[in-house]
Amino acid sequence: MQEKNNLKIVIIIPARYQSSRLPGKPLIDICGKSMIQRTYERCCQAMDSANIFVATDDDRIASHCSSNKINFLMTPSTCKTGTDRVFEASKQIAADIYINVQGDEPIINPEDIKKVIETSKNNPNKVINAMCPIDELDFENPTIPKVVCRVDNRLLYASRAGIPVSKKLLYMRASKQVCIYAFPKKTLIDFSSVSKKTPLEDIEDIEILRFLELGYDVQMVEVSDTSLAVDVPNDIERVKFFLNA
Repeated sequence: MQEKNNLKIVIIIPARYQSSRLPGKPLIDICGKSMIQRTYERCCQAMDSANIFVATDDDRIASHCSSNKINFLMTPSTCKTGTDRVFEASKQIAADIYINVQGDEPIINPEDIKKVIETSKNNPNKVINAMCPIDELDFENPTIPKVVCRVDNRLLYASRAGIPVSKKLLYMRASKQVCIYAFPKKTLIDFSSVSKKTPLEDIEDIEILRFLELGYDVQMVEVSDTSLAVDVPNDIERVKFFLNA
């Protein structure tokens, strides 16, 4: 096994323009900066910028990255998910581990990124994903994937439904997925080898489920509860409130 300090690790930020719920999402202005720039700057607090790349299929995003001195890679428009886009980026950038930070995480905590990176260094052959506790309001929000784990924090399932619930279908406690992942190269190859989304991934529209359906264990890592993915217009107002506060 390669020594963890000799592993080459890069951050890939997948960003597509055509979001069904919020078109043009990466370029939306949030308090004077685009969402993709804010996500990139957060990543730069966790790793040297030379090893951070935005992966996109859109010339508008590429032009914006170029104007703001953000490293970027062009990837096909046919990518099914952000992780498929990370795989396409891996064809251009050689590394041992690829950290996927979703492009719609403008206030992601750099310390959380570092924690996922360190966990991956200690477990270089495992798929790693982050999670954090949520309150009852987010528990009921279908845009937020919820995760349930084994006692050793290996992922059992992820769903947009509120899970787990009590016998009376009540919220007791729960965790959400935080969109920071770590992938060894081989796992990306296997992930992208399928011609279409796997059945549960397709139903839930949660890409981490593809790894479970392909037989992989996914090690979940608990991080802070400050992340806020932007999926719908109201999320932008929540991010602005956080930044102004």
